[in-house]
Order: sequence, then C-alpha cells, then structure tokens
Amino acid sequence: MEWFTADGYWLSRLVFQRSLAAVYLVAFVAAALQFRALIGSRGMLPVPDLLRRTSWRDAPGLFRLHYSDRFFALAAWTGAAVSVALLAGLDARLPLGAAMVLWAVPWVLYLSIVQVGQVWYGFGWESLLLETGFLAVFLGNADTAAPVLVLWLLRWLLFRVEFGAGLIKIRGDECWRKLTCLEFHHETQPMPGPLSWFFHRLPRPVHRVEVAANHVTQLVVPFLLFTPQPVASAAAGLMVVTQLWLVLSGNFAWLNWLTIVLALAAVDWSPLTGPAPAQPDAPLWYEVVVIAVTALVLGLSYRPARNLVSRRQVMNRSFDPLHLVNTYGAFGSISRVRLEVVVEGTDEAVIHEGTRWLEYGFRGKPGDPRRLPRQFAPYHLRLDWMMWFAALSPAYARSWFGPFVERLLRGDRDTLRLLRHDPFPGGPPAHIRARVFRYRFTDLRELRETGCWWDRTYVRDFMRPVARPVPLRPPPREGDDRR
Repeated sequence: MEWFTADGYWLSRLVFQRSLAAVYLVAFVAAALQFRALIGSRGMLPVPDLLRRTSWRDAPGLFRLHYSDRFFALAAWTGAAVSVALLAGLDARLPLGAAMVLWAVPWVLYLSIVQVGQVWYGFGWESLLLETGFLAVFLGNADTAAPVLVLWLLRWLLFRVEFGAGLIKIRGDECWRKLTCLEFHHETQPMPGPLSWFFHRLPRPVHRVEVAANHVTQLVVPFLLFTPQPVASAAAGLMVVTQLWLVLSGNFAWLNWLTIVLALAAVDWSPLTGPAPAQPDAPLWYEVVVIAVTALVLGLSYRPARNLVSRRQVMNRSFDPLHLVNTYGAFGSISRVRLEVVVEGTDEAVIHEGTRWLEYGFRGKPGDPRRLPRQFAPYHLRLDWMMWFAALSPAYARSWFGPFVERLLRGDRDTLRLLRHDPFPGGPPAHIRARVFRYRFTDLRELRETGCWWDRTYVRDFMRPVARPVPLRPPPREGDDRR
C-alpha cells in the first residue's frame, strides 16, 4: 500500500528513536540507583507488600512472576543496557521483526517497574514514557519507510500532552487567566533549577508575556500539528522552543525532553536533507500489525479525548493497566507560597531547650539558603519531589514519611545515598524531627548582603521529635545469671 509509508520522514524517525533511547537510559539508571530505599524489600514502600495486596489485573508486569531486589536491579540495568544499544543504532542493523522485539524490551521492563513503583512513580512523565515507548515499537527501522499511521499517533499523543496541559490551566487557577501565575511559579515550582532565581526576578510584564505565549503554544499551536507541511513542522518547532524555556527555568525530570522528542518526530527534515534514501516496501504482516495497533489506540483514546472536553478534566490519569493511552496536564493550580519540610536530627539522648539540631541535606530540593539550586533534569530525584508534595499536605506523605524517618534513625545506607549530606557520619542520631519553613527567593540586595539565594522562616512543626528505637536485649542463655 503506497499510502502506508512516508519516505521523507526517515530522519525524523531516526532522531526520534535515538532521543527516546536516551530518555529510556536516564529512566532506567534512576530506577536502578534509587529503588532499594524507596520500594526495595526493606524500603519505605516494599514491593512484596504491594504484590500481596494487589492482583495481576490491577498491575500486570514481570515482578508478578518473581520479585527480589537482585531481580529488580537486573531488570533496571538490563533496560539501561538495551537503551544504550538502541542509542547506538543496533535496531537499524537487525531485521524488522527483531528490531521491534528489541524496542519492546525496554517498554516491558519499564512498565513492570512503574506497576510496582507506587507513589514514587505516580508522575505523568512515567505514563508518557510508556505510551511513547509503546508506539516506538511499531515505528520500524531501515528495512522500511516510517509508517504514516504511527507518525500520526505520535502527533495525537503530542496534541494531548500540550492541549491537555493548556486546558487544565485555563480551567484551573485564575492566575493563568489573569496572566500572573509566573509571578509565583518560578519560586514555588517543585524543584527550582540554577536559573530559576533569575527567571523569578524578571519584570512582571515579561512574566505576562511568558504566560500568554504558553497559552498560544498549548491551546492553539497543537491543532497545527495536523495541517500540511511546513506548517506542522513550524508548530512542532514552537513547541520545542517552549519546552527548552521550561528546561532552563526548572527541573521537571524528563517531561520537557520527552515532549521535545515527540515534537521532533513531527518535523519534516526533507527540505534540508534532500530526497530520502531508497527503502524497501513494508511487508504485509507489518502493515497488518500497524493497522491493528492504530485501531487499538484510537479505540482506547475515547476516554482520554472525552476527558479533554470535560469540565471535570483530570490530569495525569491512565485509563488502562498498560498505560497505552493516557491523559496529561500539569499545574492546574499554582502555589503562592513555597513551603519546605526540613528534616533535622540530634545525637543528644535528652532533648532540652538548648538541643543542637543538625539538618539533613537533600540533593535537589531547597535546604541551605546559601545553596543555589542545581540542575538535575532529565534525571528524576523521586524523594526530593515527594518532599515538595509533603510540604503542601501531610496526606501526601502519610504512607512513606514515617518509614523514611525510621530508616534515618537506623542509619540505613540505601536511604542515606538518596541525600546530599548526612550530618551524622559517625552513626545515626538519637532523635529526628521535621519542621515546615516558608522559603522565598531573596532579592538582589539581600543576595549581595547575605550570600543567600533563599530566605526562610519557621512556620510549624511537621513531625515532633522521634527517638531511635532501643535494641531489644537478647534473652539470657542457660546458666547466665544476668537479668
């Protein structure tokens, strides 16, 4: 079928596939390095406990067959290795069917990880990576030109990402409609980056232009993805520019980068590259598979599409257990005040008014007022992100904060590896407490006088001091008179 393939999109497919492999690599490395403390057998929310109270139907995946920390690590590092192979172009050297199987491997592995990740994997970019990765399985390789249907499905996904985010803003916080949200957002976003202070200090008229440009890019430009070239390429280019602006202004894991990857797949590079290299016709079995997958995705798109037009629109929701077609969106409401949970410990056995408390340092979230926020995206610091949610409401931390503190009191190595600074290198503290502070960016005068990027003020207690458990004394042996 001549209509089935688009010869001019060979470079678009190549750029998309190599970029997606890079995102996969970051995701798998993050999973491998952080899982033991978060969801390992002795973690804050152990996977074995989840598996006992849920079923295959709730969350299918490889770990339903077997789970151990060693097996999880094997899955994560295997995903990273396959991602490196895809990044190096191994799929292009394989027959079409084998290449599809190779692309299916990271999708199955990451799906299995997300299914047991619980709150640590409840972010929209997890589903976005899975949905993108599923479509990538059917994009083919050099054995055939890129299938038109899959290219359109990628645009449909990009449309839902951008348009859904735009709608949730317009329907949500009134500051989006008044063009004032970015007077707060650069300061109160989950994890500011090294340039966030400078973005926050931009003049108010510039912030209004930022918001207005965001509305145009998310509410108008997505429709242009379905127009003829070069208009569709120009629309994708505008999205790339907007996403790069977000990359510079904050840390949103791989959300922005994956959106850029999707936008690049919509660009027609043929005016720059000239005629496409000759490619074989698609085999019949491949055409049948792609058409079937397209029908499946369109059928599953009904509920996400209905959600877009609903007044009760929800964001970042999966409508099927395999995360094949999802709904997206972010920041339907904006915090006006930044609150942070500061975790402190002391090695004093008895707490009194003069007790000296030492602060635990986190890698990404604000802590020491003198420390300029760092750039971590596309890497995802899951604990740091959840600490931001905990400051918004203790309900977000109900399931994991207690176990987190218990592991600090035990000096758990895996948990301490998630932190930037352990103030008790000689052994765990006797007590730990958590307090909520209000953080705000300093102005230029304050920065010059104090050297602090942040000013912070105590607000309330988050958790009163908790003591280290006293080890149980072993029972006396026979003939031992000690009591």
